[in-house]
Amino acid sequence: MKIKKRWIALMAGMTVIALAGLFVDEPSFTCDWEKISGADVAWLITATIFVLMMTPGLSFFYGGMVGAKNVISTMLQSFIAMGLISVLWVVVGFSLCFGDDVGGVIGNPLSFPMFRGVGANLYTTPAGYVLGGSTIPLALYALFQMKFAIITPSLITGSFAERVRFSAYLFFMMFFFFAIYCPLAHMTWHPEGLFCRMGVVDFAGGIVVHASSGVAALAGAIFLGRRQRATRSSEPANIPFVLLGAALLWLGWFGFNAGSSLHADGQAVKAFLNTNTASATAMMTWIFFDCLRGRKPSAMGAAVGCVVGLVAITPSAGYVTVGQSIFIAFATTLVCNVVVYWRSHSRIDDALDVFPTHGTGGIVGTVLTGVFIQDGLISGTQEGVVVFLCHVAAVVFVFVYTFAMSWAGYWLIDRVLPMRVSAYSERVGLDLSQHDEHYGLAHIGDRELAEYEEHIRGER
Repeated sequence: MKIKKRWIALMAGMTVIALAGLFVDEPSFTCDWEKISGADVAWLITATIFVLMMTPGLSFFYGGMVGAKNVISTMLQSFIAMGLISVLWVVVGFSLCFGDDVGGVIGNPLSFPMFRGVGANLYTTPAGYVLGGSTIPLALYALFQMKFAIITPSLITGSFAERVRFSAYLFFMMFFFFAIYCPLAHMTWHPEGLFCRMGVVDFAGGIVVHASSGVAALAGAIFLGRRQRATRSSEPANIPFVLLGAALLWLGWFGFNAGSSLHADGQAVKAFLNTNTASATAMMTWIFFDCLRGRKPSAMGAAVGCVVGLVAITPSAGYVTVGQSIFIAFATTLVCNVVVYWRSHSRIDDALDVFPTHGTGGIVGTVLTGVFIQDGLISGTQEGVVVFLCHVAAVVFVFVYTFAMSWAGYWLIDRVLPMRVSAYSERVGLDLSQHDEHYGLAHIGDRELAEYEEHIRGER
């Protein structure tokens, strides 16, 4: 069988990385316990595990929503990020996000190449900031941040589900990581980053993770176009998968938000409390609002609602009161529910409503963060107005920059390797056409199966 050039290129890149790893010295992993807090280390290891668990949770969440012919492909698109982004993060991603500042927009790629110098030591930037705090090893901070980088491109996949070419998606994931995620993470979370210096607060990823992925998803849905409309096979394949995925996301989000305090302290407890409260509020708000609009209470609505609440509280979880977290979740849920309705009556085929939930939730949550943080609009001072306007400006910049760069990425990759699968592949389903696997033959029509078997014989 002919080996396609894209797989040769990807394997060649993996080979170069493997060989380069032989020439990198390992840093020391001996802790100076006079500086390192054992409690903080234990909590951040636990939180890091929780955040990683969110990605397979997202696989179930998305996988249950698509048609039965696309369950495996949709789940794999999330799951594969744990491999690809982990490797890129060690090679150069951590340097680009948290390396020595270059112009407030990106890190020096030579700061920590192949994790050189990333061990149990602390690291002080040239400007005198201790990167990642002064009580946890730099390697642990890097691993915690890696999990955020993993789940962000995974979120995008729900928008172009059931029609994207797997290999093209891998290339787009790399493009998004380098061109969008790394600059936004540096600007927002590096102490010398542009947004950070402006006073923009993003406790755990409202704009870095959710707004960026949601806007990239919107661009992808528009660029790839609408799916073929057909049959009952496009109905959700497994709603219990959706509930399981939502439960894993809810659980993992405690590490996502509470872990972002970087300490086992009161702020972590506050973020934990606000996270759970916001998710519960949003779930019930979504259900009640659906019923007010004449719909029946649904498992899908409960699952989507709880995730919207988690997204909404992410940028402010460690800063606002529990009462404010209820209001933020309530208001954001109403907006997201309306945007989902609007999207469903538009020509935009965002298959799993990534922009209406994650994108809109991250944007609204960030704007409300500028309202409710201590030095924000609620303070009633001139400085509070400036802080609020800085949050609005950051949201506008992220939307424009992410949409433009994502569109450029889709366009460039599509010129070399078509982003969208053929009509045949979409008809038989991506599980078979892209991966030669299936969720169950009972979900595949006889005609489609015969067409697939004839296609395979032709390839051989």
